[in-house]
Amino acid sequence: MDDVTETILLALVVVTALAFDFTNGFHDTGNAMATSIATRALKPKTAVALSAVLNLVGAFLSLAVAATIAKGIVDSNVITLEVVLAGLVGGITWNLLTWLLGIPSSSSHALIGGVVGSVLAAVGTSGVLWTGVLSKVMIPALLAPVIAIGVAALGTFLVARITKDLPQDTTSRGFRWGQIGSASLVSLAHGTNDAQKSMGIILLALIAGGAVPADSGVPFWVVLACATFMALGTYLGGWRVIRTLGKGLVEIDSRQGMAAETSSAAVILLSSHFGFSLSTTHVATGSILGSGVGMPGAKVRWGVAGKMLAAWGLTLPAAGIVGALCFWLQDAIGGVGGTVAVFTVLIGTSLAIWVASRRKPVDASNVNDEWDGEGEAVVDAAESFTAVAVEVTAEAEATIAATKAAADADAASTANAADPTTATRREGVPA
Repeated sequence: MDDVTETILLALVVVTALAFDFTNGFHDTGNAMATSIATRALKPKTAVALSAVLNLVGAFLSLAVAATIAKGIVDSNVITLEVVLAGLVGGITWNLLTWLLGIPSSSSHALIGGVVGSVLAAVGTSGVLWTGVLSKVMIPALLAPVIAIGVAALGTFLVARITKDLPQDTTSRGFRWGQIGSASLVSLAHGTNDAQKSMGIILLALIAGGAVPADSGVPFWVVLACATFMALGTYLGGWRVIRTLGKGLVEIDSRQGMAAETSSAAVILLSSHFGFSLSTTHVATGSILGSGVGMPGAKVRWGVAGKMLAAWGLTLPAAGIVGALCFWLQDAIGGVGGTVAVFTVLIGTSLAIWVASRRKPVDASNVNDEWDGEGEAVVDAAESFTAVAVEVTAEAEATIAATKAAADADAASTANAADPTTATRREGVPA
């Protein structure tokens, strides 16, 4: 690969990583603000604006998680830019699909799954640091939501006991003010953990492209860019996921909301301190469930929780499969054509999901509507996505075929030009 091509590929990987950061922002806004919006402690647009600012600030507070992603999950010595690009496409695809369905799933695990899948496709099991995956990803993924449920349930139970004889209007007003502080703390904690994942991926790409040495830290421009794109995505607000967390999981009041948010912030900040690549979605969802368990008489929709759990179990393998398929597609076509093909798949899939989402939009105006059995809406969204995806996939396949044909023609032309025997025969002179 010549220097110009490698520079273009590196730039494309950086842009795609920032696109992932953007999707992470709007996908995970609900982790911080869903309960504050549901209890009307904050107006929807005010909530996402506040969350965006605090995510931006939080991204500058720690870089321990970035180091985990860049150097603790896969072997940086076997990573190529093609591998990183394929992994990012896997992560983005799963993020967008779960956003369409309104399912809170882990952006962190989508990213890690995509990268691990592309590494497995490229070099096999030797390219994955399994000890790091187990200790930094799998164990925290299992423990974090359980801990969050326990902490939130205990906190909610204590708050309910303490305030049971106080007037409801007084407690609601006081806890709504408290929610503003606790939700802000979750947003700050989210920035310290999630923005760093894209920083780690970009650092991995810079190392793979030879732009920085293997022992390099995260450059400041990478920190600034990731923080900015995370904040922009957060400001857009992932209203579908916010609605599920705020209205679909638990019938929540301000006491539960504050307990859930405080529990989430504590667990996320501790994990960031120790460099664990924690799923803030798992923590936030666990805390909201815990607030329902701990509040006597609260309604918990366990069917919705079960769908979330199923999505969590699918995240790593599903994103990994997409990452692996994208790498194989790049490898089969080869060169710039392979990269263009994968990028075309990403754009086509993103477009299909966006078009499907417009058929039944969720925004600031209806995010707090009463929950009325969103299962049918999920089915409708899935059917809409499938219909649009078929159309876009057909177009993408045609584009990929045309790109491959053009690349084959260019290769044949180059080979003929370089072969003097062919040139002589064209002139009618015997070889």
